[in-house]
Amino acid sequence: MHSLANIDAFVRVVEEGDFTRAARKLHLTASAVSRRISRLEEELGVKLFQRTTRALRLTEDGRDFHARCQRILAELGEAKESLSRARVRPSGVLRVEAPQVIGQLVLVPALPRFLARYPDLTLHLTLRDEVTDPVTGGADVHLRLGALEDSTLVARKLTQARLLACASPRYLERRGTPTTPEDLARHDCLGFMRDGRPLPWRLRKGSTDVSMAPRAGLHINHGGALRDAALLGLGIAWLFDFMVARDLASGALVEVLATHATQTRAIHVLHPPDRNLPSRTRVFLDFVATLFPHTRD
Repeated sequence: MHSLANIDAFVRVVEEGDFTRAARKLHLTASAVSRRISRLEEELGVKLFQRTTRALRLTEDGRDFHARCQRILAELGEAKESLSRARVRPSGVLRVEAPQVIGQLVLVPALPRFLARYPDLTLHLTLRDEVTDPVTGGADVHLRLGALEDSTLVARKLTQARLLACASPRYLERRGTPTTPEDLARHDCLGFMRDGRPLPWRLRKGSTDVSMAPRAGLHINHGGALRDAALLGLGIAWLFDFMVARDLASGALVEVLATHATQTRAIHVLHPPDRNLPSRTRVFLDFVATLFPHTRD
């Protein structure tokens, strides 16, 4: 590999058009620059310059090599700048907005390691289910569950969340385990409310998906509270997989009707265009991408 110092000297001579001026820019003597060019020509086996007493001109080989060197040095400069940005310790205030269930059950449990890693960063986390304008809302990063509205922000898909039916082992021991959607009519179901109205469950029956309104003695408008009700054995709940991942893994909840649950919603993170993002935003985007399983659409 040719010495970068020799290549740098060659490019500087071309830019300055003179060994002496290039030497001043490089803080070297003109003879030192000349030796670097000579070594580079020896390594390449070609003449890069036509030297006369009046002018210094590139040969055809020199012109081709110069074009390549410019690209190499530009890429090297970009790589150095990228590493320099990465070393900058994130600081300042980062404003994040997220739906309540994502904040309560995913973000907050993971925050200790994030804040310990970036002690100079202050996080302002706003949890709300009402969708605000992401451009004028004041947050630096927005997490969204479900369909997206048009926006000038960049949307990165984090995962495809699946809705599933689950209940505590205690409830299933007492009431039995449903095996078909029709069985739900004989069970206590826990309904989710939005804007004062219960939302239906969407389950596959045969080869089609149908919306169902299972009999529910309890409706709640907060996903975290609905999960708590399921953990207490009050019935079968219809919840997102990310909300109950730890409960399913520990056995505190058990999924039922798995082959009939096909409804999904995408989770995205929205942020300004990547160019010139503050380091505090970049590290949070990297962090939040690790909190969700990567699934296919």
